[in-house]
Amino acid sequence: MKVFVYVKTNAKESKVEKIDNTTYKISVKSPPIDGKANKEVEEVLADYLKLPKSKVYIVSGFKSKSKVVEIPL
Repeated sequence: MKVFVYVKTNAKESKVEKIDNTTYKISVKSPPIDGKANKEVEEVLADYLKLPKSKVYIVSGFKSKSKVVEIPL
């Protein structure tokens, strides 16, 4: 299943806000440098959904604040 994610980097704390069934707003502490924020987005979303980190991955928007993330059903 693909979900849409809007990312805020350099936040004070990492958190996930569910907008609807397929849209999330995620704040991460990491800066958008060398894929650090992308990795944290995958980790934070996996923890929020109680999924293994290996099952959550970004499929598009690697250099954008708007991303598409693949998660298992």
